[in-house]
Amino acid sequence: MNATDESIRTYEVRTYGCQMNVHDSERLAGLLEDAGYVRAGEGEAADVVVFNTCAVRENADNRLYGNLGHLRPAKVRNPRMQIAVGGCLAQKDQGEIVRRAPWVDVVFGTHNIGSLPALLERARVQREAQVEIKESLEVFPSTLPTKRESAYAAWVSISVGCNNTCTFCIVPSLRGKEKDRRPGDVLAEVRALVEQGVLEITLLGQNVNTYGVEFGDRFAFGKLLRACGDVEGLERVRFTSPHPAAFTDDVIAAMAETPNVMHQLHMPLQSGSDRILKAMRRSYRAERYLGIIERVRAAMPDAAISTDIIVGFPGETEEDFQATLDVVRQSRFANAFTFQYSIRPGTPAATMDGQVPKEVVQERYERLVALQEEISWAENRAQVGKVVEVLVAEGEGRKDDATHRLSGRAPDNRLVHFTPGDEIPRPGDVAQVEITYAAPHHLVSDTPARSVRRTRAGDAWASRNATPQPSGAKGVMLGMPTIGRPPSTPSPAHACAPTP
Repeated sequence: MNATDESIRTYEVRTYGCQMNVHDSERLAGLLEDAGYVRAGEGEAADVVVFNTCAVRENADNRLYGNLGHLRPAKVRNPRMQIAVGGCLAQKDQGEIVRRAPWVDVVFGTHNIGSLPALLERARVQREAQVEIKESLEVFPSTLPTKRESAYAAWVSISVGCNNTCTFCIVPSLRGKEKDRRPGDVLAEVRALVEQGVLEITLLGQNVNTYGVEFGDRFAFGKLLRACGDVEGLERVRFTSPHPAAFTDDVIAAMAETPNVMHQLHMPLQSGSDRILKAMRRSYRAERYLGIIERVRAAMPDAAISTDIIVGFPGETEEDFQATLDVVRQSRFANAFTFQYSIRPGTPAATMDGQVPKEVVQERYERLVALQEEISWAENRAQVGKVVEVLVAEGEGRKDDATHRLSGRAPDNRLVHFTPGDEIPRPGDVAQVEITYAAPHHLVSDTPARSVRRTRAGDAWASRNATPQPSGAKGVMLGMPTIGRPPSTPSPAHACAPTP
């Protein structure tokens, strides 16, 4: 297939924000390829450029409109070119996008990503912009075709939306109330993925541990973890992100007792001050949070725990900030994704009194980062001498490293750079390595890998990369045969958290 053929239309999806958006972009790519589009090659100008936007990051709108402005000359040069804007910022701004950037062809929201191919065609035929924003979910997005980036690891959505009302967060108003998939549908997708070579899945939701409340089973998430343990061939199960207020002991037991559920937990703290947590409408306090950490470590002493923290929330005093530092010291996080608070229009926090001066926020942020770096490094040094199984990753190698190390993730999700032995593992294979050195954000194995285990995931990666593909094609189409398809690292683990 020649992507320069006039009958072939190429596409590019540009993703901003959280894991939810990353997974949605896999669906957008799947939809476009189902409709006959071909991914544009590296450095090639695409006929269709899709922006999957985030409304959480600071200056998200300025970044979007700046990128749209850069594309305007290319659109003038190429009459075939179309520009589409979707995601959370599209859901929030709606018709404002076309008003500010009239060269945009399509605007679609978080609830109707399945409409993209039809909207592009309608805009092409009618020669006018199409804006379609639905206020509620009609088709669960996991039923849509998906062009997954990895042949060996996959996201699996178990819910969309959020029922919380955190004062700093705009996500519930853009993603809607929580909607849960039935367990049978989730497990059908997991089994289908494993049959196609996937070795690791991450269960994804805004608040995974409230899963099941919609259909009346508050223990559904723990049951789902245990059910994943019965899927033959599935070696690693992760999830993101739980909410501390809804975190229950049955989930800890499921993690500890299900062999393929990894001893890794990402649980957002946001603040260690009870006063600030109340102002954030986070319905837990520091004592409860620390109690969860204690019970997790009692059940799984090797658990690696990470978190999200916001510095400089309105009204935060030095005493409040010290309370956050105290919780960080006690929690001994493997790593933390730290954010400086910034105003998000449309959130209650945006109009609160006591907005903290930028220079104060910056100084506190630097102190928090320094403390967490110290803790992360100490926690990583405790790994030296251990032998771990690394799931070899694609694209995480140290290209500037004269030893040509490969990279991958340990069971606890720590990044490991390792020296291969005589047998070179493929992405998706598993290498057993001894940790010889620790840095704050990664581990190193300087001795040759002790062994390499070839896996079906590695076979799937090799098969995908051995098959001739159209120019620029990357990724693998993994469908949902049991459910049907209607026609239509390191990043923060929290589903709502912005990626670096």
